[in-house]
Amino acid sequence: MPPFPLEAFLASLPWVIAGIVALLALTFAVAVRQHRHSVIDTVWGLGFVVVAVVSWALSAGYGDAARRLLLLVLVAVWGVRLAVHIGVRARGGHEDPRYVDMLATAPGSRNAYALRRVYLPQGVVMFFVSLTIQVGMFATANLGWLAFFGVLVWILGFVFETVGDWQLTQFKADPARRGTVLNTGLWRYTRHPNYFGDAAVWAGLFLVAADSWPGVLTVLSPAVMIWTLAGKTGKPLTEKAMSARPGYKEYLDATSGFLPLPPRRARTRHR
Repeated sequence: MPPFPLEAFLASLPWVIAGIVALLALTFAVAVRQHRHSVIDTVWGLGFVVVAVVSWALSAGYGDAARRLLLLVLVAVWGVRLAVHIGVRARGGHEDPRYVDMLATAPGSRNAYALRRVYLPQGVVMFFVSLTIQVGMFATANLGWLAFFGVLVWILGFVFETVGDWQLTQFKADPARRGTVLNTGLWRYTRHPNYFGDAAVWAGLFLVAADSWPGVLTVLSPAVMIWTLAGKTGKPLTEKAMSARPGYKEYLDATSGFLPLPPRRARTRHR
């Protein structure tokens, strides 16, 4: 197995950073024009697609061709699907309440404050989390059993995330269910099938990269993503926003917080 092309990998980093900066700069310009900084949520998945494309192009002739193509396809499918889902959901809408609350207390220019508090941190996190992709693109070993297992984990996560989002969209589309709690389908086994699915997707990508040295060293990248989803801005904020809904306490008691598990007791189901 050829050694890891460290020099070529390091030379690619400025180009990856440039790609992230260009995407976020364009997003910021659109957000200022629309007076809606929540557009960055739509671009979140696309940022990783940009990283994957840049790394795929610059790793040509260095990394294993099969792993490079596999990572590119997996990231592109996940990122584009997520962007389309969030974009359709937010189409024609107003500013997200989270950004309204944050910018309400902004000292000075709200746009400058958003640039510091939203765009810069998201760019840094995007770069760090995507190190798994970047390193994996330059990894030289042939695909092995760990990479194939990673694909299975990715598929599991993608199915949970996609189906969970679809079920939630269908639930919200029924006016009769407004203000109630979704506790059927995948949401019967975990309170956050979309967040669990996202976490599994990134665990799968890590396994594909970790199949070849030094991919295993990027373990903190998916760990940050999973921690964010399960313990920082994903699960906690969602549950805080839902806490006042009738029946939500019973839903908390009966349903696993993150990992899909059988319900702890029978519950009243929506019909």
